[in-house]
Amino acid sequence: MSRWRALQESDPAFDNPFLSPEFTITVGELRDAVQVAILYDGPEIVGFFPFERHPLGIGKPVATGLTDAQGLIHAKDIEIDARRLIKECGLAVYEFDHLVSGQPLLGRRHERHPSPIIDLRDGYEQYTAALKEHSGKTYKTTLAKSRKLQRDAGTLRHDFAITDLEPLRTLLGWKTDQYRRTGRTDRFAHRWIVELVERLLATQSESFAGVLDMVYVDDLPVAGHFGVRTRTTLAGWFPAYDTSFAKYSPGLIHHLAMAEQAAAAGIEVIDMGRGQKEYKDKLKNGELEVAEGRVATASAAAGVHWMMRVPARKTRATVMANPLLLKTADKALKTYGRFRTVIQR
Repeated sequence: MSRWRALQESDPAFDNPFLSPEFTITVGELRDAVQVAILYDGPEIVGFFPFERHPLGIGKPVATGLTDAQGLIHAKDIEIDARRLIKECGLAVYEFDHLVSGQPLLGRRHERHPSPIIDLRDGYEQYTAALKEHSGKTYKTTLAKSRKLQRDAGTLRHDFAITDLEPLRTLLGWKTDQYRRTGRTDRFAHRWIVELVERLLATQSESFAGVLDMVYVDDLPVAGHFGVRTRTTLAGWFPAYDTSFAKYSPGLIHHLAMAEQAAAAGIEVIDMGRGQKEYKDKLKNGELEVAEGRVATASAAAGVHWMMRVPARKTRATVMANPLLLKTADKALKTYGRFRTVIQR
């Protein structure tokens, strides 16, 4: 694990907790599909390639569908043949949707997407100064709503980097309600994902930790977030809030409080992850880049995979790139979510 850590910390592109050894090890304890290829140059280890092996030789990132940073952790300037790598791993295809920059797996045809960040490298005060300049209305309105929330409901308190299970379960309950309300699949209906989050919360070290924080009003939980961090990067993962406080914009109140506490704790970047969300546009002051695509060998399994996945992915990309189509799709999902909620009741 020390060599993995050294390679990860040697390149800023790898400074994401989803690329940390602890994350892969913890997921591997819960999912038999997780494997790690170790790359050597003579006696020296020069890379680690974590992946999941699925039927028909299909390779996917560890905890596929959950992570916002994927790829190979490797020494600088080494030459790696991507197709040979996946073939040596016994894979026909390796598909990804959040591949980080500078990867030997990255090709010219792979689709690039922005991944918004809160850049705290110059401190929280500089961040809020930039926020006032580019999203001044959002910043002022959020502060005003925070004051109104306190007038209406009580004193505001923010607990950062706590490790109690009770507030975590409150947060996951909010998130489940959000998934159902918006027509999305409830990730926490899968027991292994709940256990993964609980185990990550219990993992606390200087170089990697689960981070839970909650905003309370008069000791009543209002909003919160669970993510994971390295020494200097916090990955935004599961933010949620109590919808009974929705008129106060508790998510924005929480994110500003989280950014302030994270900066004080030495966090330099909060990676909010790929995806078009209004709150990300309001809060971001920078962007990283991630890629989506696949590396494939010349095989029948790769051909079948292409027919099943690539056209659908391109259709989704078209929808995501068109504001009108995206708005229509999102509205349809929310309508389905309301209908499903009524049926369940």
